[in-house]
Amino acid sequence: MQATAYTYDPETRSGQVLLDDGTPVPFDAPAFDAGGLRLLRPGQRVRIETEPTAGTGPGLRITLVTLQTL
Repeated sequence: MQATAYTYDPETRSGQVLLDDGTPVPFDAPAFDAGGLRLLRPGQRVRIETEPTAGTGPGLRITLVTLQTL
């Protein structure tokens, strides 16, 4: 799934992404670390993976955040 980086705190390595419908969804340090990133800037397109049973919208639990590549 794709999203846009919205917020990121380098000290906690957590933040939020915006889904394409504008819904903000938080991610935690383990999801950020799983993607191997060192920094994330607001506005960057990212690829996210979620738990299969996590629902939709704000109920999603993000398990991986990485940069969107073509």
